[in-house]
Amino acid sequence: MTDRPKPRISARKQPRQTRSAGLVATILEAATLVLAEEGATRFTTARVAEKAGVSVGSLYQYFPNKAAILFRLQADEWRRTTGMLRDILEDKRHPPLERLRAVTHAFIRSECEEAAVRVALGDAAPLYRDAPEASEAREAGDRIMLRFMQELLPDAPDRTRELAANLITMTFSAVGKEFSGTARTIAEIDAYADAMADMFCAWLVKMSADYAV
Repeated sequence: MTDRPKPRISARKQPRQTRSAGLVATILEAATLVLAEEGATRFTTARVAEKAGVSVGSLYQYFPNKAAILFRLQADEWRRTTGMLRDILEDKRHPPLERLRAVTHAFIRSECEEAAVRVALGDAAPLYRDAPEASEAREAGDRIMLRFMQELLPDAPDRTRELAANLITMTFSAVGKEFSGTARTIAEIDAYADAMADMFCAWLVKMSADYAV
C-alpha cells in the first residue's frame, strides 16, 4: 500500500507586478477573514474567492488548493513571530532578562490579538505540518532562542541551553494558545505576561548561578 501524496502547499507562482501582488494581498486578506469567521473546517477556496471578489480561476493562478493558502497564512505568521523574536532578543542595548520580559509580553499580546485566526490555523496544521517548509519556518525561531540562551547562559553546557530554549518556546506556544482562548483585557494580558516573565527570569537566574565559574 502506497502512502497518500501530500497536498502541494507551495504557491504556483510569485507575483511579479504590482497588480499581481495586489491580487495576492486581496486573496490573503479575504482568506484571513474567512478563517476567522468560518474556522478551518469550513474554509474553502470558493469562499475565499467570493470574499475577495475574484474568480476561483484567478485564485488558482497563485494557490493550487486551500492547503497552500493556509500554509501561506501560517508562514506569514511564523515570519512575523520570528521577526519579533529577532528584533527583541537580539537588541543588545537592553539587558538579556529585560529582553526576555519584553518578548514574553509581545508574544502573549500578539496571541490574544489574533486568537481567532491562530486557533483556526492550529486546526488546519495537519494539512502542512509535516512539510519541509513548515520545519524550516519553525527552526528559524528556534535558532534565535538558542542564540539568546548562549548569551544568557554562557557557562552552561550546550544541552542545558537547548533545554532552556525548548522549554521557553514550548511554553510560549502552549500557554499562549490556552490563555488566548478566552477574551482578555489589557490588564489581564499584562498581569499574565508579567507572571510568565517572572517565572522564566527566576529559573534562568538560578541556572546561571549554578553554572557560573
